[in-house]
Amino acid sequence: MKSVPLKAYPRTQVRRGEVKKLRSSGRVPAVIYGRQAKPQNLEVSAKEFGDLIHRSASENLLVDLSVENDARAKRLALVQEIQHYPLDGKVLHVDFHEVAENEKVTVQVPVETVGEAAGVKNSGGVLEHILFKLKVRSLPKDLPEQIIIDVSSLELGKAIHIGEIKLSDGVEILGDKNIPVVSVAMPRTEEEEVAATTTEAAAAGDVEMIKEKKEDGEEGAAPAKGEKAPAKGAEKGAAKGAEKAPAAGAKAPAAAEKKPAEKKK
Repeated sequence: MKSVPLKAYPRTQVRRGEVKKLRSSGRVPAVIYGRQAKPQNLEVSAKEFGDLIHRSASENLLVDLSVENDARAKRLALVQEIQHYPLDGKVLHVDFHEVAENEKVTVQVPVETVGEAAGVKNSGGVLEHILFKLKVRSLPKDLPEQIIIDVSSLELGKAIHIGEIKLSDGVEILGDKNIPVVSVAMPRTEEEEVAATTTEAAAAGDVEMIKEKKEDGEEGAAPAKGEKAPAKGAEKGAAKGAEKAPAAGAKAPAAAEKKPAEKKK
């Protein structure tokens, strides 16, 4: 992965209102961290950083970061995370991870497919993209922006596994080598779609029921060791009896006196 230059500036605004004004002025708040130095708050130009993203095949960027008034002329860093505004995709915040040229790093790299699978074209199959990112380890300069898989020769019922993907020397894909990344399968029939939907709905219902039971069980304290849990309805019966029973030493209420019957005139 080729590094690209990016200018950054130290940032003192950390409160919500201050950061909001910073974004309004065309800057994006950022932070850089790593083993070589303490975390530092930065800001970068929203336009300049946006142009870098649009020119890149993915958001995996390696930048030569030049921080204003910094003792070091440039700091090599990976874009670790980009926070986007959910409505328009506007960049809200950037995390930079400072790295060393001679130390290997591990990142998630997106997977893209090219070509039309033979099993789709000739046998009516469906291409299933199972893994959209793979964990890759290498030196920063050797990191791929994305992993391209040619599926043209993939027949019906076949799959391409992690262990079958070949990258350049020095680049290692981590994970179980037998896990499929893409495959070609027969399309589901209408009955299979209905059955799958029913199964998923039933599984979701089971989870909800388990959750409700757990919450109900947490309402009362657990019985002490050696004690038996009260029988169902015992607590209610005891409470009811407590309301009716008089307090210790108290006299029972006297029976209501009957009024004498009036004499007929």
